[in-house]
Amino acid sequence: MSLQQKSFERRGFLRGALAAAVLVPLGGTLASCASGGGGGTTQQTGAVSDGNPFGVADSSTIDAVVFDGGYGTDYVQFAADLVKKNHSTVTPKVSGSTDISGELQPRFAGGTPPDLFDNSGAKSIGISTILAQLEDLNSVIEAKNLEGTAIKDTLYPGVTQPGTFDGKFVALNYALTVYAVWYSASLFEENGWTPPKTWDEALDLGAKAAAKGKKLFVWGKQAATYYMELAVTSAIKEGGDEVRLGLENLKADAWSHPAIQSVLGKIAEAVQKGYFVPGGSGTDFKAAQAQWTNKQDALLYPSGSWIENEMKDQTKAGFKMTGIPAPTVSSSSKMPYEALHSAAGEPFMIPSKGNNVAGAKELLRTMLSKDAATNFAKTKLAPTIVKGTVPADGFGSTALVSQSKMIDGAGDKVFTFNFNDFYGTNKDLLTLWNSFLDGKSDVATLTSESQKIFDKIRNDSSVTKVEVK
Repeated sequence: MSLQQKSFERRGFLRGALAAAVLVPLGGTLASCASGGGGGTTQQTGAVSDGNPFGVADSSTIDAVVFDGGYGTDYVQFAADLVKKNHSTVTPKVSGSTDISGELQPRFAGGTPPDLFDNSGAKSIGISTILAQLEDLNSVIEAKNLEGTAIKDTLYPGVTQPGTFDGKFVALNYALTVYAVWYSASLFEENGWTPPKTWDEALDLGAKAAAKGKKLFVWGKQAATYYMELAVTSAIKEGGDEVRLGLENLKADAWSHPAIQSVLGKIAEAVQKGYFVPGGSGTDFKAAQAQWTNKQDALLYPSGSWIENEMKDQTKAGFKMTGIPAPTVSSSSKMPYEALHSAAGEPFMIPSKGNNVAGAKELLRTMLSKDAATNFAKTKLAPTIVKGTVPADGFGSTALVSQSKMIDGAGDKVFTFNFNDFYGTNKDLLTLWNSFLDGKSDVATLTSESQKIFDKIRNDSSVTKVEVK
């Protein structure tokens, strides 16, 4: 049994909705109806067999579009090569994209969507806009993997829940993502610094960093909302589940919750004290991240667990990247410091009107094989939803080992939130957060403008709403 599997099973994540891939009892259902099924055809034009459960046609092509971000696209190409090996006349084509919405929305509108796509990144497609055009994926996890075992029996429980809308399982989230505050353990050891558990401790650390000619934080223009994630996570820990539910359900005063305001106040204080590397709103996010991983101009960086792989070519030798949970505002927070934002990410979807639905399902089935999932964990230094693929030494990654420690320490205090993905708010929020981190707006402005974004969506009857309970 892998360290990751031991960690989840030891904490009792195998009970109920608190599953490893979901990590939160969302219980969400669509408040308004949405038709499902799209074309509804499995397009089985080939012979069905144990090795070809979906009937992939000979000489067919599989068109897969993958978000080319922190995890790259080669892990899907690895699975595509396995498909080619097992179906010699089939041609999988894997294309990378950094603008999923911009590239695929026109294809959906024109009736020519790809066969499989990874709906990730700052420019992902709002699921509410394409829900009716997506295939139900239960047939994929009901099938046997390449090793001959039912896929559903190889996955952490609950993997279908975050991708299920109106009772329809349309998004298979492949990578298990831990959201944390990352730092260089070697730099901290060298200076005798202790990773902060509260925002006041973080601000104190900012003063110590300044004495060494360093900053506390850094950000890049495309990733300013990483600090929104940090703020929301801290606020949920401080104020409890009502904070999460207020945001998820687009509550009229969600952003004015005292817990959110207290966290925003602490971030504003860090901005005012000059604890951020300046100019982030005009800096490419990878260049900004390199200021942390390579130049070590900053001490802390909030991100998902893709960060180590994303920056592996721009990280100083001996950096010892390590993650810690988001800080709380006080020691009397409703959730403990160890509480964690974690969820399965990289949602793969199959349009019903794709030319090769069967081929898309076969590629996704192959990605869920042990070989493909282990390859992802080893090369991306992050686990997938497939159990038993991460060894105890984390393939030599301090970041991967720290992920297991964080999840283990969180116990059942693990949660996620989906408003940004479901309603596609990231683009508008990016503008607000870049201005805020630049010191060009204050907490009151950030609050009111964020609320306006929520109010507009809530009052738009054409937008499918998700009620999270």
